[in-house]
Amino acid sequence: MSRSAQEFLPLKPIDFLVLLALLHEDRHGYGIVRDIATESNGRIRLVPGNLYTILRRLLADGLIAESKRRPLPGREDVRRRYYRLSDLGATVLRAESRRLRDLVATVEERGLLEPGEA
Repeated sequence: MSRSAQEFLPLKPIDFLVLLALLHEDRHGYGIVRDIATESNGRIRLVPGNLYTILRRLLADGLIAESKRRPLPGREDVRRRYYRLSDLGATVLRAESRRLRDLVATVEERGLLEPGEA
């Protein structure tokens, strides 16, 4: 049975960040943790137990998949598993991004923030 992107919305913020970390390249768990820490200016630091719980759920939901990419023998830990964004995951990420953009537009329209204000 095919699921619609709307069934996943709104995404949990951490799910959004994990999917975003996988947008342009396959990554292993530590790479995802580093990307999220960087993108959040250090405000979000995932511990491995939490990350792998999230990854298992996203795998089960079909939003990510295990990548065929494998570590380089002798250069990386061969136990590392890489993950990639699935087509459904990309669709959900796009839908959530639109939802968030529309939410911010509403906040700007109501005068709480000026357009482009950080």
